[in-house]
Amino acid sequence: MKKTFVLFTLLLVAQIKAQEAEPFVLTEDWLSKIESLAPASSGTQDSEVKNLLIFSLHTGFEHWTIPHTEAAVKIIAEKSGKFKVFTSKDISVFKKSNLKKYDAIVLNNNCSIGPKRDLFWDALEKDSSLSEKARNKRAKQLETNLLNYVKKGHGLMVVHGGIVMQNNSKAVSEMVGGSFDYHPKQQAIHIKLVDDAHPMVRCFDPSGFKHIDEPYFFKNAYFDYNFRPLLYLEANKLDGLRKEVPDNIKYVSWIKKYGKGRVFYSSPSHNAQSLENPDLLQYYLNGLHYITGSLDCDDSPIGRNHIGSNTVKSSR
Repeated sequence: MKKTFVLFTLLLVAQIKAQEAEPFVLTEDWLSKIESLAPASSGTQDSEVKNLLIFSLHTGFEHWTIPHTEAAVKIIAEKSGKFKVFTSKDISVFKKSNLKKYDAIVLNNNCSIGPKRDLFWDALEKDSSLSEKARNKRAKQLETNLLNYVKKGHGLMVVHGGIVMQNNSKAVSEMVGGSFDYHPKQQAIHIKLVDDAHPMVRCFDPSGFKHIDEPYFFKNAYFDYNFRPLLYLEANKLDGLRKEVPDNIKYVSWIKKYGKGRVFYSSPSHNAQSLENPDLLQYYLNGLHYITGSLDCDDSPIGRNHIGSNTVKSSR
């Protein structure tokens, strides 16, 4: 009886592990693999080379895939020939004088510490020369700089946990399209296309794609649906939901305008293994082109009134 129980436990653990993508160290071999899988052409006629900043600081939860995501975005951007890439983990890049150097910013899994959920404040806390009042003021200014940067016509791409960076800020939630709420355990997820004819997602098979990921759920501005959704999952296909879900379709990637600027959010993916999908690499490149104005497409918001209507369609 004891042997049977041990065997059952081992099988259960193996089954659970099979639903998780194991972390691995970034290597030259993996970089070469991503280089070979990255799109061979930019897909845009825009001749201007844009300055792109990838910001990868985290103060809270550390996604193991941060260096992999930074490297992959850098590879696809540079291989396209349309971007000059800069990287940083220093919040000073959000000073007005520094922001003007870049056409667009990628926020790479910038999780902040709870319950405050303010990465700028977290980083400034290490500066013992600042009083709490001064720290609050400076953190607020850096956030305002980012908001104004996008509002005045620049681009912002937010990858997975990057949405947590200023998670308690109503203004940032409105800019990005939502705030992080929670995620069930990692599991196999079927990601589907809202409209397979949309230029942003034509890189995918019409049936979508499957991978292992953290299925993100959102709150705050998400429920204004002030964005054009691109990818979704079906909540009733997931394990480990914390609460009842009234609307089964959960959008996990979208584009939107913010003032004169453009925003692209992609929850996929928590795991670097997902970046070995060339379609996802192309999707990221499409997002970079969208936020820098080289890809024009429907980014009109669906709004709250879409609930109950058929927003998911297929034309292929």
